[in-house]
Amino acid sequence: MKFYLCETRIGWIGLGVEDGAVSACTLPRRRREEALEEMMARGAREPADPSEVGDLPERLRRYAEGEAVDLAGGWRIASGTPFQRDVWRTLSEIPRGETRSYAWVAQRIGRPRAARAVGQAVGANPLPLVVPCHRVVASDGGLGGYGGGLEMKERLLKLEGVGIPGRRPGRP
Repeated sequence: MKFYLCETRIGWIGLGVEDGAVSACTLPRRRREEALEEMMARGAREPADPSEVGDLPERLRRYAEGEAVDLAGGWRIASGTPFQRDVWRTLSEIPRGETRSYAWVAQRIGRPRAARAVGQAVGANPLPLVVPCHRVVASDGGLGGYGGGLEMKERLLKLEGVGIPGRRPGRP
């Protein structure tokens, strides 16, 4: 895998490139070195040419500015079990500015009793931000979990204009 690092308003994002498409993405990191370390831990060994990532870095920068940007296209998920791939495909259907529950995802993929397994698949998403796992919340309206921490999940949801349960507008 090759890597490409891009700086955005919300942090450094690492992109992994395999077979001519982006196949991995880090969550925003405070420092460039953190994004690079994560990409290296995922198996990236050499820098990608900017042409290999297309306009995805620019779309991610615009997303980080709060712009409603379509992040579809220019990437491919080549890993995961059939169940995980079904979950990730369903995550891509959740509109910007909206959330769905783990139970909703389980129902949508035809496995209504698999909400916990959905949570595990969401946590294994190789393309966070691009495949919006941050838009999945608990059935009770709570944030649920997030591999990047609940602070990052809340930040991403607020960036998209989602009201956070238990928080008053304008309050952290």
